[in-house]
Amino acid sequence: MRVAFVHDWLTGMRGGEKVLELLMEDFPDAPLYTLLHVPGSVSPAIEAHPIRTSFVQHLPGAARRYRHYLPLFPTAIESLDLSRFDLVVSSSHCVAKGVRLRPGTRHLCYCHAPMRYAWDQYDAYFGDRTDFVGRQVLPRVMARLRAWDRRSAHRAQRYLANSENVRAKLERFWDLPAARTRVLHPPVDAAFYTPGEPGDDLPAGLRPGGYLLLVSAMVPYKRLDLALAAVAGTGDALVVAGDGPDAARLRGLAAGAGNIHFVGRPSDDTLRALYRGARAFLLPGEEDFGITPLEAQACGAPVVALGAGGALETVVDGETGLFFATPSAASLREALDRFAARDWDPARCRAQAERFGKDRFRAAFRRELEDFLGGPPPVQRGSAAP
Repeated sequence: MRVAFVHDWLTGMRGGEKVLELLMEDFPDAPLYTLLHVPGSVSPAIEAHPIRTSFVQHLPGAARRYRHYLPLFPTAIESLDLSRFDLVVSSSHCVAKGVRLRPGTRHLCYCHAPMRYAWDQYDAYFGDRTDFVGRQVLPRVMARLRAWDRRSAHRAQRYLANSENVRAKLERFWDLPAARTRVLHPPVDAAFYTPGEPGDDLPAGLRPGGYLLLVSAMVPYKRLDLALAAVAGTGDALVVAGDGPDAARLRGLAAGAGNIHFVGRPSDDTLRALYRGARAFLLPGEEDFGITPLEAQACGAPVVALGAGGALETVVDGETGLFFATPSAASLREALDRFAARDWDPARCRAQAERFGKDRFRAAFRRELEDFLGGPPPVQRGSAAP
Protein backbone atom coordinates (compact mmCIF):
# COMPACT_ATOMS: atom_id res chain seq x y z
CA MET A 1 0.00 0.00 0.00
CA ARG A 2 1.44 3.34 -1.07
CA VAL A 3 0.78 5.96 1.61
CA ALA A 4 1.25 9.74 1.58
CA PHE A 5 0.55 12.49 4.09
CA VAL A 6 -0.60 16.06 3.51
CA HIS A 7 -0.23 19.02 5.89
CA ASP A 8 -1.09 22.67 5.27
CA TRP A 9 2.38 24.18 5.78
CA LEU A 10 5.58 23.50 7.70
CA THR A 11 6.74 26.74 9.29
CA GLY A 12 6.94 25.87 13.00
CA MET A 13 6.49 23.10 15.54
CA ARG A 14 3.06 23.91 16.95
CA GLY A 15 0.25 21.66 18.16
CA GLY A 16 -0.75 20.55 14.66
CA GLU A 17 2.79 19.55 13.77
CA LYS A 18 3.14 17.53 16.99
CA VAL A 19 0.03 15.60 15.97
CA LEU A 20 1.38 15.15 12.44
CA GLU A 21 4.59 13.66 13.84
CA LEU A 22 2.62 10.91 15.61
CA LEU A 23 0.27 10.31 12.66
CA MET A 24 3.32 9.56 10.50
CA GLU A 25 5.11 7.44 13.08
CA ASP A 26 4.18 4.05 11.60
CA PHE A 27 5.10 5.18 8.06
CA PRO A 28 8.68 6.49 8.31
CA ASP A 29 9.26 6.45 4.55
CA ALA A 30 5.96 8.01 3.50
CA PRO A 31 6.28 11.32 1.63
CA LEU A 32 4.76 14.48 3.05
CA TYR A 33 3.04 16.99 0.76
CA THR A 34 2.57 20.59 1.87
CA LEU A 35 2.06 24.10 0.54
CA LEU A 36 5.30 25.41 2.00
CA HIS A 37 8.28 24.11 3.97
CA VAL A 38 10.74 26.28 5.89
CA PRO A 39 13.70 23.91 6.46
CA GLY A 40 14.61 23.47 10.11
CA SER A 41 11.28 24.80 11.37
CA VAL A 42 9.82 21.42 12.38
CA SER A 43 11.14 18.34 14.15
CA PRO A 44 13.85 16.08 12.71
CA ALA A 45 11.30 13.24 12.71
CA ILE A 46 9.08 15.17 10.29
CA GLU A 47 11.95 16.45 8.18
CA ALA A 48 13.27 12.88 7.79
CA HIS A 49 10.35 12.25 5.43
CA PRO A 50 10.56 13.17 1.73
CA ILE A 51 8.85 16.57 1.60
CA ARG A 52 7.09 17.81 -1.54
CA THR A 53 5.87 21.42 -1.79
CA SER A 54 3.50 23.42 -3.98
CA PHE A 55 4.19 26.53 -6.06
CA VAL A 56 3.66 28.62 -2.91
CA GLN A 57 7.21 27.60 -1.93
CA HIS A 58 8.56 29.78 -4.74
CA LEU A 59 6.43 32.90 -4.27
CA PRO A 60 8.26 36.07 -3.12
CA GLY A 61 8.70 36.25 0.65
CA ALA A 62 6.61 33.12 1.18
CA ALA A 63 8.63 31.89 4.16
CA ARG A 64 7.62 34.93 6.22
CA ARG A 65 4.49 36.21 4.52
CA TYR A 66 2.80 33.02 3.34
CA ARG A 67 -0.55 34.02 4.90
CA HIS A 68 -0.76 36.87 2.38
CA TYR A 69 -1.18 34.23 -0.33
CA LEU A 70 -4.26 32.69 1.31
CA PRO A 71 -6.52 33.20 -1.77
CA LEU A 72 -4.12 30.99 -3.76
CA PHE A 73 -4.11 28.12 -1.27
CA PRO A 74 -7.03 26.13 -2.75
CA THR A 75 -5.41 26.15 -6.19
CA ALA A 76 -2.04 25.27 -4.67
CA ILE A 77 -3.31 22.28 -2.68
CA GLU A 78 -5.25 20.98 -5.69
CA SER A 79 -2.09 21.20 -7.82
CA LEU A 80 -0.28 18.56 -5.76
CA ASP A 81 -0.01 15.27 -7.62
CA LEU A 82 -0.93 12.33 -5.35
CA SER A 83 -2.23 10.10 -8.12
CA ARG A 84 0.19 7.27 -7.31
CA PHE A 85 -1.02 6.65 -3.76
CA ASP A 86 -3.56 4.21 -2.37
CA LEU A 87 -4.03 5.96 0.99
CA VAL A 88 -3.72 9.65 1.83
CA VAL A 89 -3.85 10.94 5.40
CA SER A 90 -4.26 14.69 5.64
CA SER A 91 -3.67 16.88 8.68
CA SER A 92 -5.76 19.96 8.04
CA HIS A 93 -6.62 23.30 9.62
CA CYS A 94 -6.84 25.20 6.35
CA VAL A 95 -6.80 23.51 2.91
CA ALA A 96 -4.97 20.17 3.24
CA LYS A 97 -8.21 18.17 3.23
CA GLY A 98 -8.97 19.59 -0.23
CA VAL A 99 -6.35 17.62 -2.19
CA ARG A 100 -7.62 16.07 -5.41
CA LEU A 101 -7.15 12.30 -5.62
CA ARG A 102 -7.77 9.69 -8.27
CA PRO A 103 -10.88 7.50 -7.92
CA GLY A 104 -10.24 4.63 -5.55
CA THR A 105 -7.71 6.41 -3.34
CA ARG A 106 -8.71 6.34 0.32
CA HIS A 107 -8.54 9.68 2.15
CA LEU A 108 -8.65 9.99 5.95
CA CYS A 109 -8.45 13.53 7.32
CA TYR A 110 -7.37 14.51 10.82
CA CYS A 111 -9.06 17.89 11.14
CA HIS A 112 -7.72 20.44 13.63
CA ALA A 113 -10.34 22.99 12.56
CA PRO A 114 -12.27 24.21 9.56
CA MET A 115 -10.76 27.32 7.96
CA ARG A 116 -11.42 29.42 11.08
CA TYR A 117 -10.71 32.87 9.58
CA ALA A 118 -13.28 32.21 6.85
CA TRP A 119 -15.95 30.98 9.26
CA ASP A 120 -16.52 31.73 12.94
CA GLN A 121 -13.27 33.61 13.67
CA TYR A 122 -13.46 36.21 10.89
CA ASP A 123 -14.02 39.16 13.23
CA ALA A 124 -11.28 38.01 15.63
CA TYR A 125 -8.76 37.79 12.78
CA PHE A 126 -9.71 40.92 10.90
CA GLY A 127 -12.39 42.98 12.66
CA ASP A 128 -11.44 46.67 12.67
CA ARG A 129 -7.79 45.95 11.78
CA THR A 130 -8.27 46.27 8.01
CA ASP A 131 -8.18 49.43 5.93
CA PHE A 132 -10.90 50.63 3.55
CA VAL A 133 -9.67 48.49 0.64
CA GLY A 134 -9.45 45.43 2.89
CA ARG A 135 -13.01 45.94 4.11
CA GLN A 136 -14.20 45.96 0.50
CA VAL A 137 -12.14 43.01 -0.73
CA LEU A 138 -11.90 40.61 2.21
CA PRO A 139 -15.60 39.70 2.47
CA ARG A 140 -15.63 38.63 -1.18
CA VAL A 141 -12.38 36.66 -0.82
CA MET A 142 -13.69 34.89 2.27
CA ALA A 143 -17.01 34.10 0.60
CA ARG A 144 -15.13 32.31 -2.19
CA LEU A 145 -12.96 30.48 0.34
CA ARG A 146 -16.02 29.35 2.30
CA ALA A 147 -17.64 28.02 -0.87
CA TRP A 148 -14.49 26.08 -1.77
CA ASP A 149 -14.06 24.88 1.81
CA ARG A 150 -17.57 23.44 1.92
CA ARG A 151 -17.32 21.92 -1.56
CA SER A 152 -13.93 20.28 -1.02
CA ALA A 153 -14.91 18.89 2.38
CA HIS A 154 -16.58 15.93 0.70
CA ARG A 155 -13.32 14.70 -0.87
CA ALA A 156 -12.24 12.85 2.28
CA GLN A 157 -14.20 9.71 3.10
CA ARG A 158 -13.75 10.12 6.85
CA TYR A 159 -12.75 12.83 9.34
CA LEU A 160 -11.15 12.54 12.73
CA ALA A 161 -12.03 15.81 14.47
CA ASN A 162 -9.69 16.92 17.25
CA SER A 163 -12.62 17.68 19.60
CA GLU A 164 -16.38 17.50 19.93
CA ASN A 165 -16.26 21.25 19.41
CA VAL A 166 -14.65 20.85 15.98
CA ARG A 167 -16.89 17.92 15.10
CA ALA A 168 -19.92 20.16 15.60
CA LYS A 169 -18.37 22.82 13.37
CA LEU A 170 -17.75 20.32 10.57
CA GLU A 171 -21.40 19.35 10.64
CA ARG A 172 -22.55 22.97 10.84
CA PHE A 173 -20.23 24.56 8.26
CA TRP A 174 -19.71 21.67 5.84
CA ASP A 175 -22.95 19.69 6.23
CA LEU A 176 -20.95 16.56 6.97
CA PRO A 177 -23.11 13.72 8.26
CA ALA A 178 -22.24 12.52 11.74
CA ALA A 179 -21.37 9.06 10.37
CA ARG A 180 -18.34 10.53 8.57
CA THR A 181 -16.81 12.25 11.59
CA ARG A 182 -15.27 10.85 14.76
CA VAL A 183 -13.37 12.51 17.60
CA LEU A 184 -9.73 11.82 18.44
CA HIS A 185 -8.31 14.27 20.95
CA PRO A 186 -4.69 15.38 20.32
CA PRO A 187 -1.98 14.09 22.65
CA VAL A 188 -0.06 15.93 25.34
CA ASP A 189 3.53 14.92 26.01
CA ALA A 190 2.96 13.98 29.64
CA ALA A 191 6.37 12.28 29.79
CA PHE A 192 8.10 15.63 29.20
CA TYR A 193 5.65 18.03 30.81
CA THR A 194 5.78 16.91 34.43
CA PRO A 195 5.47 18.57 37.84
CA GLY A 196 8.67 19.65 39.54
CA GLU A 197 10.80 22.60 40.53
CA PRO A 198 11.41 25.10 37.70
CA GLY A 199 15.14 25.20 38.46
CA ASP A 200 17.62 27.21 36.43
CA ASP A 201 15.44 27.09 33.29
CA LEU A 202 13.05 29.68 34.76
CA PRO A 203 13.86 33.13 33.28
CA ALA A 204 15.68 35.47 35.63
CA GLY A 205 13.50 37.58 37.89
CA LEU A 206 10.57 35.15 38.02
CA ARG A 207 9.57 33.56 41.31
CA PRO A 208 7.85 30.13 41.34
CA GLY A 209 4.18 30.62 42.15
CA GLY A 210 4.50 34.35 41.68
CA TYR A 211 3.03 34.85 38.23
CA LEU A 212 0.18 34.01 35.85
CA LEU A 213 1.16 32.55 32.47
CA LEU A 214 0.10 32.95 28.86
CA VAL A 215 1.64 30.72 26.17
CA SER A 216 0.32 31.42 22.71
CA ALA A 217 0.90 32.38 19.13
CA MET A 218 0.35 36.12 19.00
CA VAL A 219 -2.56 36.35 16.60
CA PRO A 220 -5.79 38.30 17.15
CA TYR A 221 -8.21 35.41 17.65
CA LYS A 222 -6.25 34.19 20.70
CA ARG A 223 -7.56 37.30 22.52
CA LEU A 224 -4.40 37.88 24.53
CA ASP A 225 -5.48 41.50 24.81
CA LEU A 226 -8.17 40.42 27.30
CA ALA A 227 -5.56 38.99 29.64
CA LEU A 228 -3.39 42.10 29.38
CA ALA A 229 -6.35 44.32 30.25
CA ALA A 230 -7.46 42.03 33.08
CA VAL A 231 -4.13 42.26 34.93
CA ALA A 232 -3.00 45.78 34.03
CA GLY A 233 -2.69 47.91 37.16
CA THR A 234 -3.23 44.97 39.52
CA GLY A 235 -0.92 43.05 41.80
CA ASP A 236 -0.85 40.05 39.45
CA ALA A 237 2.35 39.47 37.50
CA LEU A 238 1.71 38.08 34.00
CA VAL A 239 4.30 36.31 31.86
CA VAL A 240 3.53 36.18 28.12
CA ALA A 241 5.44 33.55 26.10
CA GLY A 242 5.24 33.33 22.32
CA ASP A 243 5.48 35.48 19.23
CA GLY A 244 3.61 36.18 16.04
CA PRO A 245 2.21 38.92 13.80
CA ASP A 246 0.25 40.56 16.65
CA ALA A 247 3.30 40.89 18.93
CA ALA A 248 3.96 44.60 18.34
CA ARG A 249 0.34 45.56 19.00
CA LEU A 250 0.23 43.53 22.21
CA ARG A 251 3.48 44.97 23.49
CA GLY A 252 2.05 48.40 22.80
CA LEU A 253 -1.06 47.61 24.82
CA ALA A 254 1.13 46.52 27.75
CA ALA A 255 3.51 49.48 27.55
CA GLY A 256 3.91 51.02 30.97
CA ALA A 257 2.45 48.04 32.82
CA GLY A 258 5.31 46.93 35.01
CA ASN A 259 3.60 43.68 35.94
CA ILE A 260 3.46 42.27 32.38
CA HIS A 261 6.56 40.50 31.06
CA PHE A 262 7.12 39.29 27.48
CA VAL A 263 9.68 36.48 27.18
CA GLY A 264 9.45 35.62 23.46
CA ARG A 265 9.26 32.07 22.19
CA PRO A 266 10.84 29.84 24.86
CA SER A 267 12.82 26.64 24.41
CA ASP A 268 11.07 23.43 25.43
CA ASP A 269 12.96 23.32 28.73
CA THR A 270 12.14 26.95 29.51
CA LEU A 271 8.50 26.40 28.61
CA ARG A 272 8.28 23.47 31.01
CA ALA A 273 9.88 25.59 33.74
CA LEU A 274 7.34 28.36 33.09
CA TYR A 275 4.46 25.91 33.42
CA ARG A 276 5.93 24.46 36.61
CA GLY A 277 6.34 27.87 38.20
CA ALA A 278 2.99 29.37 37.19
CA ARG A 279 0.29 30.06 39.75
CA ALA A 280 -2.26 29.63 36.95
CA PHE A 281 -2.32 29.26 33.18
CA LEU A 282 -4.63 31.62 31.28
CA LEU A 283 -6.61 30.79 28.15
CA PRO A 284 -8.50 33.98 27.23
CA GLY A 285 -9.67 33.00 23.73
CA GLU A 286 -11.81 30.22 22.31
CA GLU A 287 -9.73 27.30 21.04
CA ASP A 288 -10.79 24.53 18.70
CA PHE A 289 -9.04 22.18 21.14
CA GLY A 290 -6.00 23.82 22.73
CA ILE A 291 -2.96 21.77 23.78
CA THR A 292 -1.31 24.36 26.04
CA PRO A 293 -3.88 24.01 28.86
CA LEU A 294 -3.08 20.29 28.96
CA GLU A 295 0.67 20.94 29.00
CA ALA A 296 0.12 23.30 31.94
CA GLN A 297 -2.03 20.77 33.81
CA ALA A 298 0.55 18.05 33.13
CA CYS A 299 3.00 20.24 35.07
CA GLY A 300 0.49 20.66 37.90
CA ALA A 301 -0.75 24.16 37.00
CA PRO A 302 -4.51 24.90 37.10
CA VAL A 303 -6.16 26.80 34.24
CA VAL A 304 -8.39 29.86 34.03
CA ALA A 305 -10.12 29.63 30.64
CA LEU A 306 -12.97 31.05 28.62
CA GLY A 307 -15.82 28.58 29.08
CA ALA A 308 -16.17 27.77 25.39
CA GLY A 309 -14.65 25.61 22.70
CA GLY A 310 -12.04 22.98 23.40
CA ALA A 311 -11.42 24.08 26.99
CA LEU A 312 -14.73 22.48 27.93
CA GLU A 313 -13.16 19.12 27.02
CA THR A 314 -9.77 19.58 28.70
CA VAL A 315 -10.41 21.54 31.93
CA VAL A 316 -12.61 20.30 34.79
CA ASP A 317 -14.34 23.40 36.13
CA GLY A 318 -13.81 23.73 39.86
CA GLU A 319 -11.25 20.91 39.99
CA THR A 320 -8.42 21.65 37.55
CA GLY A 321 -9.36 25.24 36.83
CA LEU A 322 -12.12 27.80 36.44
CA PHE A 323 -14.13 29.08 33.49
CA PHE A 324 -15.12 32.67 32.86
CA ALA A 325 -18.35 33.28 31.03
CA THR A 326 -17.81 36.00 28.44
CA PRO A 327 -14.78 37.06 26.34
CA SER A 328 -14.14 40.27 28.25
CA ALA A 329 -11.43 41.59 30.56
CA ALA A 330 -14.00 42.13 33.32
CA SER A 331 -15.20 38.52 33.19
CA LEU A 332 -11.63 37.22 33.26
CA ARG A 333 -10.77 39.54 36.15
CA GLU A 334 -13.72 38.22 38.14
CA ALA A 335 -12.57 34.63 37.51
CA LEU A 336 -9.03 35.48 38.64
CA ASP A 337 -10.42 36.84 41.90
CA ARG A 338 -12.42 33.65 42.42
CA PHE A 339 -9.36 31.60 41.54
CA ALA A 340 -7.21 33.35 44.15
CA ALA A 341 -9.72 32.55 46.90
CA ARG A 342 -9.34 28.77 46.44
CA ASP A 343 -6.71 26.09 46.88
CA TRP A 344 -5.80 23.86 43.94
CA ASP A 345 -4.42 20.33 43.83
CA PRO A 346 -1.51 19.89 41.38
CA ALA A 347 -1.98 16.10 41.45
CA ARG A 348 -5.57 16.46 40.21
CA CYS A 349 -4.38 18.69 37.37
CA ARG A 350 -1.73 16.14 36.45
CA ALA A 351 -4.23 13.27 36.45
CA GLN A 352 -6.48 15.17 34.06
CA ALA A 353 -3.65 15.72 31.58
CA GLU A 354 -2.62 12.07 31.69
CA ARG A 355 -5.98 11.16 30.17
CA PHE A 356 -4.67 12.69 26.91
CA GLY A 357 -1.27 10.96 26.72
CA LYS A 358 0.64 9.96 23.59
CA ASP A 359 0.19 6.21 24.04
CA ARG A 360 -3.59 6.65 24.11
CA PHE A 361 -3.42 8.72 20.92
CA ARG A 362 -1.21 6.22 19.07
CA ALA A 363 -3.45 3.29 19.95
CA ALA A 364 -6.64 5.16 19.08
CA PHE A 365 -5.30 6.35 15.72
CA ARG A 366 -4.22 2.84 14.76
CA ARG A 367 -7.70 1.54 15.61
CA GLU A 368 -9.33 4.30 13.56
CA LEU A 369 -7.06 3.63 10.58
CA GLU A 370 -7.73 -0.10 10.66
CA ASP A 371 -11.47 0.51 10.90
CA PHE A 372 -11.30 2.96 7.99
CA LEU A 373 -9.44 0.50 5.78
CA GLY A 374 -11.43 -2.52 6.90
CA GLY A 375 -8.31 -4.13 8.35
CA PRO A 376 -4.67 -3.31 9.11
CA PRO A 377 -2.70 -1.55 6.35
CA PRO A 378 -0.64 -4.09 4.36
CA VAL A 379 2.46 -2.02 5.18
CA GLN A 380 2.72 -1.19 8.88
CA ARG A 381 6.30 0.03 8.97
CA GLY A 382 7.29 2.16 6.04
CA SER A 383 5.52 3.33 2.91
CA ALA A 384 8.23 4.17 0.45
CA ALA A 385 7.45 6.86 -2.07
CA PRO A 386 7.31 5.60 -5.64
